[in-house]
Amino acid sequence: MTGVPARVFIARLAGIAVFDPAGDQVGRVRDVVVALRLGTRPPRVLGLVVEVSARRPVFVPITRVTVIEADAIVFDGRLNVRRFQQREAETLVIAEMLDRTVRLAETDEPVAVVDVAMEPTRTRDWLVNKVAVRRIRGRGAREGGRAGRGRAARLRKYGETMVVDWEATHGFSAVEHGQGAAGLIAAFDRMKPADLAGVVHELSAKRRGEVAAALDDERLADVLEELPQDDQIEILNRLEAERAADVLEAMDPDDAADLLGELSTEQRERLLTLMEPQDAAPVRRLLTYADDSAGGLMTSDPVVVPPDASVAEALAQIRNPDLNPALAAQVYVCRPPSATPTGRYLGTVHFQRLLREPPRTLVSGIVDSGLDPLRPTMSLQTVATYLAAYNLVAGAVVDENGHLLGSVTIDDVLDHLLPADWRESAMEAAPEHAADPEEEALRGARTGPDGGPAEPPA
Repeated sequence: MTGVPARVFIARLAGIAVFDPAGDQVGRVRDVVVALRLGTRPPRVLGLVVEVSARRPVFVPITRVTVIEADAIVFDGRLNVRRFQQREAETLVIAEMLDRTVRLAETDEPVAVVDVAMEPTRTRDWLVNKVAVRRIRGRGAREGGRAGRGRAARLRKYGETMVVDWEATHGFSAVEHGQGAAGLIAAFDRMKPADLAGVVHELSAKRRGEVAAALDDERLADVLEELPQDDQIEILNRLEAERAADVLEAMDPDDAADLLGELSTEQRERLLTLMEPQDAAPVRRLLTYADDSAGGLMTSDPVVVPPDASVAEALAQIRNPDLNPALAAQVYVCRPPSATPTGRYLGTVHFQRLLREPPRTLVSGIVDSGLDPLRPTMSLQTVATYLAAYNLVAGAVVDENGHLLGSVTIDDVLDHLLPADWRESAMEAAPEHAADPEEEALRGARTGPDGGPAEPPA
């Protein structure tokens, strides 16, 4: 096998681009599939889980990988796009091995798994031969039995990572409750929230809860907004009430309202009470509107500027990298106060107009006041027609007294026009394809008649 290093640490593969022989990117690495074996024998590497179009995971046999580099993996181009389904005898390294607590065989000292490394054999097979571990604070010396010698003794210093042979550890096959998720999260740190949501959706309920516990509030809020509704509710129910309220505060008000609207009245009111009043207030307002109305679709936090703001000041606001691109497409000019519901709505300035004007120009002089705003009671169909008719990606929602209440963006309209389970369907749908003989031979050879690991035929 050409272009393959002698040792590859698997966590570093997460998110790496995967190319065919022509140099076209087909996806990115999500995980590595291995088959644990009995005793201390190193696991066999079966293949890669590669995320292709529409965030669909597919299986690429390790025997088809020809090049592994720091920023790219190349395979021979043969790809079966059947959706990957993990089998009972298979283990996902990044999703299930990282952050596990295992023990050193020599001292029985508990250590945390930081990474594992795979190495090729002369027969083009790959084995997981090395484990990078870190001592668990305050437990090694007391639980280690005897002091230990050689490399194991180096773990006495907390935080130091060392690499040991696979045979020098045990405990990977045991079910661990309360497993951490820092390593998994670090492996996918550069992923967009929607892509990370795809990873989280594929995890077991146990791992989803552990990942949710390890993510910070902002990142978890971003991921929740991209998950199917059932996953959202499951994760929220696993969080302590105070933490759940903090995460809801970090979500966009319209997404938080959609999620709370699926809970029982008692649970919804409890969480709203735990939220900060200034964060709960817009969510409560949104919950008063029907789901399929402009009021139910809108976000209550659009970009608002006063009439005496300059073009430069307006541009500075829409440059915010955390701002939804649809919301950044225009600013709304309103008299104070600028928080919704605002003072009198004066009109909209589109970002292209801002780019054409001198920085010192006042927005009040370039405002588009000829476009009638949306009303909160307008139906979903009316809102969709409005955006399509005027070629807009967002529209202002104004009450009968002329106060801006929020903005409806095209992504929220599409979210409600699509079937209710479109997120889950997009994550799970896959075209029908025949079984891949090479894949079946590789994965099936490692599975015994009882569903457990077995050796390949001679």
